[in-house]
Amino acid sequence: MPGPVDQVYLTALLVGLMGGVHCVAMCGGIVSAFSLGMPTEVRRDSSCMLLYQVVCNLGRVIGYTLIGAVFGGLGAIALGAGPFRTMQLTLYAVAGSMMVLLGLHLGGWWQRLAVLERMGLVLWRRLQPTWRHLLPIDSIHRAGLVGLVWSLLPCGLVYSVLISAAATGSPISGAGVMLAFGVGTLPNLIGAGLLAGAAARIAERNWIRQGAGVVVIAFGLQALWRAGADAWS
Repeated sequence: MPGPVDQVYLTALLVGLMGGVHCVAMCGGIVSAFSLGMPTEVRRDSSCMLLYQVVCNLGRVIGYTLIGAVFGGLGAIALGAGPFRTMQLTLYAVAGSMMVLLGLHLGGWWQRLAVLERMGLVLWRRLQPTWRHLLPIDSIHRAGLVGLVWSLLPCGLVYSVLISAAATGSPISGAGVMLAFGVGTLPNLIGAGLLAGAAARIAERNWIRQGAGVVVIAFGLQALWRAGADAWS
């Protein structure tokens, strides 16, 4: 499914980028705790602090990518669990449906992704002791580990994109989807400086968010139409 997968990549990138306000609201406290958890000498050196922030966020993106590979593998297992064509069309329809829901969320027309976040709180409660154990962040190595744990923070956007990653039916494609999403989140979460603030202000503009939502919805409807057409052919 090369065409649909390419669209899922672009959708994941848009969701990560335009969901910036949601990301800042969800993770702003973590970013602050991360910064305050650095040694004083690091906080006083802007270039060193930026390096720590970049490494932490790269750890987060790597975590997303690994989880995407796992979900893509689960999708591959699903493809082998029944008639290949039927399962492929089912996964394709799931991906299209998730694109439509994500587009509605981005455009501000549907805000139910918090339900998925509540489902993930059970896992996060188990991981919080590990998070606290990694503080203070006094080395680059520890910053990367914090980023990996951060990737498991309950987030409706992350979980929704993971469903699309599973729908690709491939570990490699699933990893690519989550990598694209992670890259999209970087402008809003890499530090608390001017870049993040500017990106968040841009993402807050209704016409930009709604435009991105319409594009993602269009991708989803196209995927659903193609799944239906293939099913009847």
